[in-house]
Amino acid sequence: MPIFAAVIFLSAFLLFQVQPVIARYILPWYGGSPAVWTTCLLFFQCGLLGGYAYAHGLVTLLREKRALQVGIHLGLLALSLYFIPITPDDALRPDSVSENPVGGILKLLSLTVGFPYLLLSASGPLLQHWFAEIYPGKSPYRLYAISNVGSILGLLTYPFVFEPLMGVTHQTMLWSVAFAVYGIGAIACGITFFKKAKTTTPSEIPADQGEERPFRILDCILWIAFAACGSMLLLSLTNQMCQDVAVVPFLWVLPLALYLLTFVITFDHSRWYKRWAAIPLTIAAVGAVVYLIKQQFAWEEMHIGWQITIYMGAIFFGCLVCHGEVVRIKPPARNLTAFYLAISLGGALGGIFVSLISPLIFDGYWELHLSLVFLAFLISFQLIYQLKEKRTSRIFITGSIGWTGLIAALLWGLNAHIKETKLGSRDSARGFYGVLRVYDVDQYSSDYFRALYHGRISHGRQYIDEELSKIAPTYYSERSGVGAFFSSYSSRVQPKPMHVGVVGLGIGTISAYMRPEDRIRFYEINPQVEDLAREHFSYLSDCQGDEAVVLGDARISMENEWRDGGSQEFDILLIDAFSGDSIPIHLLTVEALELYDKHLKEKGVIAVHVSNLHLNLSDLVHNLANQTGWKATRVEFDPNYEQHMLYYSDWILLSKDNSFHNALEQDGYSSYWYDALPKDLIWTDDYSNLFGVIDWED
Repeated sequence: MPIFAAVIFLSAFLLFQVQPVIARYILPWYGGSPAVWTTCLLFFQCGLLGGYAYAHGLVTLLREKRALQVGIHLGLLALSLYFIPITPDDALRPDSVSENPVGGILKLLSLTVGFPYLLLSASGPLLQHWFAEIYPGKSPYRLYAISNVGSILGLLTYPFVFEPLMGVTHQTMLWSVAFAVYGIGAIACGITFFKKAKTTTPSEIPADQGEERPFRILDCILWIAFAACGSMLLLSLTNQMCQDVAVVPFLWVLPLALYLLTFVITFDHSRWYKRWAAIPLTIAAVGAVVYLIKQQFAWEEMHIGWQITIYMGAIFFGCLVCHGEVVRIKPPARNLTAFYLAISLGGALGGIFVSLISPLIFDGYWELHLSLVFLAFLISFQLIYQLKEKRTSRIFITGSIGWTGLIAALLWGLNAHIKETKLGSRDSARGFYGVLRVYDVDQYSSDYFRALYHGRISHGRQYIDEELSKIAPTYYSERSGVGAFFSSYSSRVQPKPMHVGVVGLGIGTISAYMRPEDRIRFYEINPQVEDLAREHFSYLSDCQGDEAVVLGDARISMENEWRDGGSQEFDILLIDAFSGDSIPIHLLTVEALELYDKHLKEKGVIAVHVSNLHLNLSDLVHNLANQTGWKATRVEFDPNYEQHMLYYSDWILLSKDNSFHNALEQDGYSSYWYDALPKDLIWTDDYSNLFGVIDWED
């Protein structure tokens, strides 16, 4: 028993730790989008399905040929050593990022971690089946709980231990070594199974005491449906949270860890899942989520801690009900691999729906709404079916009326949120990089404006009035870091033609600062942003200088430009690329700063927009400047109530020209740093600790 428990634990640990490891490695290669994580989850869910199908086929087709079972599995394990280390080769890095890079991500994962992951996925059900044959009087479901403990630890140790202590290259190498250790343990399990397994036929293997129930097609359908619903809840709620808060591994692994914890609780023993407690708590959690998503455009921002708590609560209790109801109808041990195969199939189907189908059929994150309704439907069906003998009782009738009222309230709340989101929307687009909407606001007043939103984050607004349409409002006003540069920079004061680079198009607001003979070059990863900016806003068409938009990831585009044609000779390069409410990490590393420097004039400026609801990026940028020989000036602007066209903005301007910083101070733009000694944060392409920049105090 100990060797099986240890190997199953290690295989589960590696199975789930590799997910944030490899996703974090390739995240910068695909623009830092939340969809990178959900695409990786889709791959791993399908890999899990493949592993369970392989295990099921192996024990079903070769049930009497134990030596062949062991030989095939150990032979494939030996073959998998060809794929380690799993560190992605730089040749797999895309030269450009397409509008929908899902296919490229899936291909990359298949070529790196795919085969080792498939075999790790098979270890749980296969080794549990071997264990059940060796020890027919013991339940293998306890080993399933042990495997989920390993999975949880594999996830939680990543943001708190591995990510803070080592770079991503060392992470992949360490994982590869641990995989080889797992292979040795699997060999030991195979030899033990071959030596100790009895020659009984499958029908002679005793069923778990108290767990015998006839196999029914309906049960199999419910296994798949509940598993799919749990997967949909996990992915859709994680998507929503990353969109609203930040794209950080901590907010990837915590939901997945809670998801796995529900397996541990429900599969360890039937006494841990109490329907009478779990369903009411799920109702409360779902109600809190509906309330939270309806606050997306509220003036007051809910504390980040409460937001995360609400999303996590919904994931935990929703999945607890899904998996608890599955366990109530689980089969005896002889159908073990079929049971796990059905659960993994449901998980994969849920992942396919959220990651592949939903972006094609929905213009918003409505899969979250559908997941909540699906959960309510499954609970309703399960209760009605299992309590059919009590349908005429007064308690059942009263409860049914109350339950119907709760479902009606849920449908009303979700429908109201969809209507509120679409109210005033003149256009929308959804793709790999999120949901974009163009809104008309205050149409019947003098302050009529049009705004572009990515999720609930504003990417700029333009007033419709002819005179007001020429000014730069929101984060880019004359008192912002952008206005400070154009007011104090020598080439503007003299004046001389300027070349301006901007990472992140938005609606092109910064082009309002251009004069004849100036040039402005935008780098934008999402083609849909350019389409909406040109169709619904006039900043680009009204630009007095020459404007150009380069589609693709900014780092990749600038590296290609440097390789093919040399420096762009920018007077200023503004880093204003948002992913939800966070700047993608690969734009704030030492290597990124070195690349930016290559594309600047001798006295050029880098302006980093660090205004953020949930991340404190100022210390990071301050440290990057100090380490790489730049001087940093912070420009913070907080408009008063009458300046309603302007937003609070926080910019950090970097330059090696002391006269520019002196001019900023003389013109009254310089702001103080909140912390005299910034946090010890330095990011490189190989190392970053995103957990350290979350602002828990606001």
